[in-house]
Amino acid sequence: MPMTLRLTEDEQEALREQARAEGISMQEAARRAVREYVDRSQHRARATKASGRVRDAHAEALERLGR
Repeated sequence: MPMTLRLTEDEQEALREQARAEGISMQEAARRAVREYVDRSQHRARATKASGRVRDAHAEALERLGR
């Protein structure tokens, strides 16, 4: 799906330089950045959910340890 991404001049130059360094287009660099952002956000959500399950499962032991 087409979209327009508006960047500041500094952001555009940083993206251009990074894309050039990696030998890819600016568009590909931007798509990779979006995928990385989404993956990181999803990982954070999964980790938060998992840590909540661990805290719930071991609440008594954690309480005794003073945590």
